[in-house]
Amino acid sequence: MEVGKGFSKKAQEDLELIHRAVNLKDQQAYAQLMSRYRKSVYNIVLKMVRNVDDAEDLTIVSFAKAFKSLQKFKPDYSFSTWLFRIATNNAIDFIRKKKLNTTSLSSAYIDDNGDEVGMELEDPNHDPQELAIKREKIEIIQLFVSKLPVKYQKLVRLRYFKEFSYEEIADELDAPLGTVKAQLHRARELLFELIKGSKDHI
Repeated sequence: MEVGKGFSKKAQEDLELIHRAVNLKDQQAYAQLMSRYRKSVYNIVLKMVRNVDDAEDLTIVSFAKAFKSLQKFKPDYSFSTWLFRIATNNAIDFIRKKKLNTTSLSSAYIDDNGDEVGMELEDPNHDPQELAIKREKIEIIQLFVSKLPVKYQKLVRLRYFKEFSYEEIADELDAPLGTVKAQLHRARELLFELIKGSKDHI
C-alpha cells in the first residue's frame, strides 16, 4: 500500500495498519487502530453531546461504521481525519435528534496530520440520503449486537435502537437502575471487543 506523502509518522503507520486489516485480514491491526483512537473519538464526541453514556454509545457506532467501510478508505486524507469526520457526523445526527443545546459545533480540532477539521451543521431537514445513512448505522450495529450474549441483547437494543434512557430501561426490564448501568457498561465493552475483531464479524 502506498504511504500518503506528507503525512505524519503516525498517519503513515495508520495506513500500514489499514493495509494489514483490509488485505491481510489482520485482527490485531483493527485492535491497534481502535486502541490509538478510541480515547480521541470519545473526547471529541463527549465535547459535542456532553453526556458520558451517549459519548460511549456514539464512539461504538463510529468505530463500527469506520471498520465496516475500511476497504473504501482512500488515503487522500489521514485516517484520523476520516474517522473524526465519521464521529462528528454521528454526533451531529444525535444532536439533531435530541435537539441538544450546544455550541461546540462551531469549534474545530486538529487531526494527527496537523490539519484543522471543522464541525459543520448542515440543513437540519431530513432527506432520503440522511435516512438511508441512519438505517445503515442500525444495520451495522445490529451485526454486532446479534453476537452478544442473549442477556445483553435486549438491553442494548432498548438503549441503541429505541433510545431509552437508563430509567426507562430499568422500568421496562423491571430491574434496578444500578444493574442496568453495570450491564450496559459490560455490553459496551463486549461490543468494542467484537468491533476490534471486525474481520470475523463484518
